[in-house]
Amino acid sequence: MEAVLQSKGLLSLPSKPKTRAFYPLPQGGLRHRFNSINSLKPKPLEGLSLSLSSDGFQKVEGFSRKPQLVGQKNRFFPICRAEAAAAADGEPVFVEKKEPAKFMGIEIVTLKKIIPLGAMFFCILFNYTILRDTKDVLVVTAKGSSAEIIPFLKTWVNLPMAVGFMLLYTKLANVLSKQALFYTVILPFIGFFGAFGFVLYPLSNYFHPTALADNLLNILGPRFLGPIAILRIWSFCLFYVMAELWGSVVISVLFWGFANQITTVDEAKRFYPLFGLGANVALIFSGRTVKYFSNLRKSLGPGVDGWAVSLKAMMSIVVGMGVAICFIYWWVNHNVPLPTRSKKKKEKPNLSTMESLKILASSKYIRDLATLVVAYGISINLVEVTWKSKLKAQFPSPNEYSSFMGDFSTATGIATFTMMLLSQWIFDKYGWGTAAKITPTVLLLTGVGFFSLILFGDPLAPALAKFGLTPLLAAVYVGAMQNIFSKSAKYSLFDPCKEMAYIPLDEDTKVKGKAAIDVVCNPLGKSGGALIQQFMILTFGSLANSTPYLGGVLLIIVLAWLGAARSLDGQFTALRREEEIEKEMERAAAVKIPIVSQDESGNGSFTSDSSSLNPTGGDSAGVSSESSSPRNL
Repeated sequence: MEAVLQSKGLLSLPSKPKTRAFYPLPQGGLRHRFNSINSLKPKPLEGLSLSLSSDGFQKVEGFSRKPQLVGQKNRFFPICRAEAAAAADGEPVFVEKKEPAKFMGIEIVTLKKIIPLGAMFFCILFNYTILRDTKDVLVVTAKGSSAEIIPFLKTWVNLPMAVGFMLLYTKLANVLSKQALFYTVILPFIGFFGAFGFVLYPLSNYFHPTALADNLLNILGPRFLGPIAILRIWSFCLFYVMAELWGSVVISVLFWGFANQITTVDEAKRFYPLFGLGANVALIFSGRTVKYFSNLRKSLGPGVDGWAVSLKAMMSIVVGMGVAICFIYWWVNHNVPLPTRSKKKKEKPNLSTMESLKILASSKYIRDLATLVVAYGISINLVEVTWKSKLKAQFPSPNEYSSFMGDFSTATGIATFTMMLLSQWIFDKYGWGTAAKITPTVLLLTGVGFFSLILFGDPLAPALAKFGLTPLLAAVYVGAMQNIFSKSAKYSLFDPCKEMAYIPLDEDTKVKGKAAIDVVCNPLGKSGGALIQQFMILTFGSLANSTPYLGGVLLIIVLAWLGAARSLDGQFTALRREEEIEKEMERAAAVKIPIVSQDESGNGSFTSDSSSLNPTGGDSAGVSSESSSPRNL
């Protein structure tokens, strides 16, 4: 035993050994050892260069992934403790990042998101255009109804159903997964539109209370034509409301919520504008589709309900597009990885719906944003309903009315496509504030021209006759131009401005504010315009008699809109500036200066924590905290 203990001193290592290049002992005999020397030579790692100037150590060109070989040809080198520990655990020390696969300069993973999202957006907008044109034809041209039904319908049917849906959606979002919530919301829409085309409309004469509506109209008088018409054609009104909800729910809530879930900020900045262009392509194609099926009546024999045939064909397309939307959503969820999000979440109290609405109402920023949405709804509604009343007088047949609406949708798509190409230049040159003010300005100017033509059309009749136009037809065309320019400005400038305004908000306010504004304020704006029109109709007897007063109300609403846009511009700019300052501070705080320190044994060790900047903070890398001399990296 003593001999063994004594021999230990002879075999002990020096107290301060010099670190040398170490080649692990290969197995397989001497021949294998000598033949394998060349294969053990270190290979430099791309992108890594380290300079050390301590105790005669020269440059280390690279490190291997495991501790089998570290070093440089015929020279000594330091071993980093953290790296050696990681290598001992079997993990790579420095992993070379592979370049992701690309197609036409775009990563394949990104294409797997953007192409399906674009196809989904096309299908949703294609359906929305068909539904929007069809709902007007149903309620305006139905027997015993007129355009005066629209204000009452938006107030007493559309708004309550929109509020009810928001409350139901909030409850479902707390108990269902995101995928289950998506299917639970969209499938009833698809089922209803299919059932309407093949069941409800063909059988509408059997369950519409026509006789009861006629008796009520005789008792109450023609001023109550609108409210009574809701009862008379209740299934058509239900279709109208479901078509309206498709726009606010499926587009604003389901699609954009899903798109924001699976895309990164960089991808959104690059590809979201393309979605807007694709939406207008859908508008053009769907407008042609509506016109094609509306003209089927000309090829049908006598006694055939041409509108019923057209409606079945269009609802079949809507159902097919809806199935395609669900398939795309399923495919993306099963084949596209979700982007990595920050796991840091701000603690927020659980609030009830009413408490959330109170908090939103207390925010001046949200109030101004809601004012923009409500003002647009009121303004466009004041002009649009009056225009549709003139449109029915010019085209009383459902097929003729629908055919004109198909041309209107196509023209809107072309105008909006052109405006979107210009919108980027407007945002870059003039900023958010100017872009937000263009839509109310356009609506004000075109609205004044439309109302002026209606009020002073008779003196212009001889001049219009030279162009083959009557005052009524001229009002229809001018009103169509007003709607086209207003909607194109909305889609290309107003909607992007509205979505951009949410960006600086905190996550909780952003989610709840968007839901409240998109689902409630949008119908509220339309209902606000409808309430004004209802008051005018009941006071002056008809929509035509109310036209001069509607023009004055339009002027007041648009001026309030411009004031809210100016106020929101100042708040938006301030929040963006604050956000940029916070980002700069975060980037400055995240900067880590890696250094190489030398411990007592003469070995270099890395440290890249803030302790290198604060000598009193200790050594966070777990290496010796004794006095060290920083080296250049």
